[in-house]
Amino acid sequence: MPARLRALVTVVSTVVLAVLLGALLPAATAHATSRTVQGGRLDWGVKSSFQSYVTGPIAKGSYSLTGGAATVGSSRFRFPSATGTYDGGTGAFTASFAGGVHFVGHRETGGGYQLDLTLSRPTVRVSGSAGTLYLDVTGKAKGTGTVTTSTQVPFASLALGGVGMKGAGTAVVLNDVPATLTAQGAKSFAGYYTAGTALDPVSLAADVKPATTPTPTPAPSEPATGKATSKAAPKTGAIADGAVDWGVRRTFREYVTGDIARGRWTLTGGAEDGGALFRFPKGEGTYRNGALTASFAGAVRFTGDHGLDLRLSAVRATVEDGTGTLYADVDSDAFTGDRVPLVTFAAKDFTAKKGLVEITEAPAELTARGAEAFAGTYRAGTAMDPVSLAVATTADATLPALPDLGSAADDPEQSSPTPTPDTASARPVASDTAASDGDGTPVLPLVLTAGALLTAAALLATAVRRRRTRPAAGPTAPADED
Repeated sequence: MPARLRALVTVVSTVVLAVLLGALLPAATAHATSRTVQGGRLDWGVKSSFQSYVTGPIAKGSYSLTGGAATVGSSRFRFPSATGTYDGGTGAFTASFAGGVHFVGHRETGGGYQLDLTLSRPTVRVSGSAGTLYLDVTGKAKGTGTVTTSTQVPFASLALGGVGMKGAGTAVVLNDVPATLTAQGAKSFAGYYTAGTALDPVSLAADVKPATTPTPTPAPSEPATGKATSKAAPKTGAIADGAVDWGVRRTFREYVTGDIARGRWTLTGGAEDGGALFRFPKGEGTYRNGALTASFAGAVRFTGDHGLDLRLSAVRATVEDGTGTLYADVDSDAFTGDRVPLVTFAAKDFTAKKGLVEITEAPAELTARGAEAFAGTYRAGTAMDPVSLAVATTADATLPALPDLGSAADDPEQSSPTPTPDTASARPVASDTAASDGDGTPVLPLVLTAGALLTAAALLATAVRRRRTRPAAGPTAPADED
């Protein structure tokens, strides 16, 4: 082969190889990079027959929810605020959720309970076709009464056979995945069930953030001019922001969405759904020496069968001498009133710390006027859902975060969706991986470009072979037309 032709082949081959490696390797790397899971919820009833046993005539017990956990439908608990990682290339998935459920039953003479079990902080890990549900477990041993606490116990195995976990979308959704009690889970379950027992299926929806890309270094900022920021400092005594978190009453929410009322709730005016509670934001008012008077935005309306139609709006909170009161405008067929004192709650040590004054899950009792607002469904003094209240006294203070249910669980028409049966045991929600990779870079143009380069290389190689089989042309010979 002439030296010039050999050099040309070498250059073209090098270019083709460089382009292919430069184009294909980043795509492969993107698929192999874990992406952040942030936001979402897990729905699980533990075991419905266990729930019935705890609350039934034998154990005569109950359950309570902690850390933002809620109920959904008639027998599931909802755990919010997913955090973790997802690798769309391998399907590896890890997500931890907040909240817990505390079961008690078989009350003892001294005031305790023989059955005392708390399951919290569920975590789902998937690797290949194997999935496991982990839990923090605090329980009292059956018979001995010994209390033990274990962290992230591999509680249940998840049957993911046939489910493709690979993908490049913005959410992972698994519906009604069969769950089976493990040997470690049976031990932590205080011996109520043996290993291999079928538990309630697990459903989850978790948001996946797009793969991060390098961002350019920002230009040097201009010197401060002394101009006011977008969030001005409050006047003396005025609060800068605030929010009230209150779920009304868990059993009332369950009644609304249950089989009797078959209803829903709707949030308007900026009110937000935190799963186990509603947030009424944009607090305005005054705070001085432990005393607060503030109003908040948003409204919640409960509707359903049997004439259920109750709207709470114009939420207002006062705190004085260590006692708080939550007010609302009430509108229903049975009762209408403005600034109705619904519940009272303890508000001791209501003092500012680093610009934030807050109360977390303070026990609340229904007032006499509140009982009227609920049309006599509950008597005065009934325990309602706890109240959390936070107000910022400085412009730079940050309010506590709301439990994050994730956009994958959003329902614009109804903020309290009831799980519906899914014929598939599970399915990951992902965008078409033939059209885009993990960071949204189109794959199809890349394949076409690589194909074009390979075609060019093949044509060049063919030309070289032909050239080698032909006699050398003289300087005056015409160029080959093919």
